[in-house]
Amino acid sequence: MDAVRVALLREVLAGTHWPGEARRFAGSLRRSVVPSGGPLLLVGTERYEPWHLAAHLVDEAAWSGLPELAPTLVRHHVGPDAPPHLSVGLGRLEAARRGHTLLVVAPERPGAGLLERVHDARRAGATVLSLDGGDPDLGTLAHDALSVPAATAELDLDTVQHLVSAAAGENGLPVRRGPRRLRDRLARLADQLTAPPPSRW
Repeated sequence: MDAVRVALLREVLAGTHWPGEARRFAGSLRRSVVPSGGPLLLVGTERYEPWHLAAHLVDEAAWSGLPELAPTLVRHHVGPDAPPHLSVGLGRLEAARRGHTLLVVAPERPGAGLLERVHDARRAGATVLSLDGGDPDLGTLAHDALSVPAATAELDLDTVQHLVSAAAGENGLPVRRGPRRLRDRLARLADQLTAPPPSRW
């Protein structure tokens, strides 16, 4: 979802709490990963892999000049021919410690094995964030959570992930990372403004 579509989505959702909640949660994510510079580990459930959110966060990391936002996607099942960036299994969570951030995306109730690993990561000092469907056990483990209960929400968890990833890349750090950053952002804006409209066919 590009910046124009995110802006339209925010306009549609104006008057609801979702844009503000997404920005609040994105702020928690940034405050966790940027000062520490530690890795961001992104994991889903056995049935739901948040590869789409991973891709959007990689884009936001590049566009905003905040490389800390680029996550490591942790997978429940890794195929033998998976490329390196898709070859990180659940064992990676065992190395989580202080300075690391663990973002759990769970539309449905996580399995006991994942909850145990998340609990261990928190005990080791990692910051745990959760985008979930309202599971109370996961909510208890998370330092911050944004819940989207399927039965009551005006929108689904996938849409909320778009809002969160876009908000995470907004209002980057001051220009202490180098003079090219402002030019890069202006170039990105120019590309967005001059891009042809998406085809309807």
